[in-house]
Amino acid sequence: MFKRIDKHEEKTLSFTFEGEPVKALEGDTVAGALLLKGESVFRQSAVSGENRAPYCLMGICFECLVEINGVPNRQACMVKVEDGMNVNRQKRAVEVKAP
Repeated sequence: MFKRIDKHEEKTLSFTFEGEPVKALEGDTVAGALLLKGESVFRQSAVSGENRAPYCLMGICFECLVEINGVPNRQACMVKVEDGMNVNRQKRAVEVKAP
């Protein structure tokens, strides 16, 4: 289980993950806030459908892909929490559309 080491006062933010409320501190990444909450499944493998979780937490492995505010393929470890954001697990392969 993850826990916060530094307990200084920061602005508290809230967002939803799979429809459930999650509290975070200003500056937290989505992955950090979800791990602190006890979440361990962020997405499903595009190939096998197996559950996947964050691995490197520095943007290299892409195991933490989630959907944020309707936008798929977002790296939870690289996105800072914003008040009111809606985060969902990414399920299987997602079609990527060219701009």
